[in-house]
Amino acid sequence: MTAAPDIAFKNPGRRAVVAWGFFDWAAQPFFTLITTFVFAPYFASALADNPTEGQSLWGYATAAAGLGIAFLAPILGSVADATGRRKVWIFCFSIPFVICCWAFWYAAPGNPNAVMIALVAFAIGTLSIEIATVFNNAMMPKLVPSTHIGRLSSFGWALGYASGLVTLVLVLGFLAANPDTGRTLLGFTPLFGLDAATYEGDRASGPFSAIWYLIFALPMFLFVPDAPSVGKIGAAVSKGLTDLQHSLRHARQNRNIFLFLIANMVFKDGLVALFAFGGIYAAGQLGWGSIQIGTFGIILTITGTLGLLLSGKVDDRFGPKIVIAFSLIVLMICGLGMISVDRTTVFFFIQTPAAPEGALFASLPEQIFITLGAIIGAVSGPLQASCRSLLIQLAPKELMTQYFGLLALSGKVTSFLAPLAVAIVTATADSQPAGMSVILIFFAAGLVLLMMVKEKRAGQ
Repeated sequence: MTAAPDIAFKNPGRRAVVAWGFFDWAAQPFFTLITTFVFAPYFASALADNPTEGQSLWGYATAAAGLGIAFLAPILGSVADATGRRKVWIFCFSIPFVICCWAFWYAAPGNPNAVMIALVAFAIGTLSIEIATVFNNAMMPKLVPSTHIGRLSSFGWALGYASGLVTLVLVLGFLAANPDTGRTLLGFTPLFGLDAATYEGDRASGPFSAIWYLIFALPMFLFVPDAPSVGKIGAAVSKGLTDLQHSLRHARQNRNIFLFLIANMVFKDGLVALFAFGGIYAAGQLGWGSIQIGTFGIILTITGTLGLLLSGKVDDRFGPKIVIAFSLIVLMICGLGMISVDRTTVFFFIQTPAAPEGALFASLPEQIFITLGAIIGAVSGPLQASCRSLLIQLAPKELMTQYFGLLALSGKVTSFLAPLAVAIVTATADSQPAGMSVILIFFAAGLVLLMMVKEKRAGQ
């Protein structure tokens, strides 16, 4: 198998690079506000019959979106490479994404179709923004030299973290209010006359995400140069599938890289489920509303940023494999600790008083949950960043671009399995902790596979 030729690079300027990064800034509120910390807990606690059913239904929707992504992302990624044009595809998938974000507003308590509206909007919205991201990522080689791809990726990732933090503060501080007090996290009455009793602030996170995306994705459309069309879609799909088949065959011939890609696939599935269900689990087990869960999200975003800042030096000194293994062990320990907590229990059997009425994180279970969650946030970013570092150590230099494509594919191709497993176990056992415990199995299996990987480049 011969290496693909490097894409010719012509410097498009700093404005194009910054505009590209703002796509992550534009898209992030969907993942922060809808998927995890605001709308998902509202769905489980206010729309579903009970949090356990809510966790199960949200899992099925997450799995459906993941299955669609697994099927479409490799094909459409190849289409992007073979046809050249990316922005027209981003525009096409942005349309259903924005519509789905707006639809969350109509998933109101008392609406007989609210559950179906929420689940369909979430599944299609997730599929749309993930596929749009595939095409946005495909523009990276045209923006910076190949030696700066990692820095460009980190730049976009950092903007996404910042956007998540900013939008959480805005929604919690000015839109979403406690139904009992009618006040937001900052003590204000919600803007625009939003009614806390009918969760209008929580539902407004959908239209808010749509407007945020429309504003901040615009620079990418205006200032990032698109490649000229170089091929037809039909031929591109055929070529893309052929290239994918060749890349997979080459990876299977190198057991070391293949093991790492499988390990990455398994523990990334666990991460997808962890972030999809974290807010729902807190709503059901601790009775948290949007204020508490959103504050929890702010804490996780901060610790995640700090973890990324500190992990780079550890990665350079001790190697990425140690960082990944340590992160997985921490995720399992903290995950086990979190499923041992409910409103009056810690570590499965230690009974504690319930939280005083109206107090924020005043009980021991809440404080333990917050602490464990903060630690999870701190290791999740380094886990994903060090996967990129380890691939650079393992893959042949002349095939690096193709292997980064396989790394992305391995993180998506089975992203429906863990959410589906959580949904099935939750529904079967009628228990949120039982469902969440499945995630620990994915982390453990990924760790076992990782330990079989040797930090040695192919061909050495």
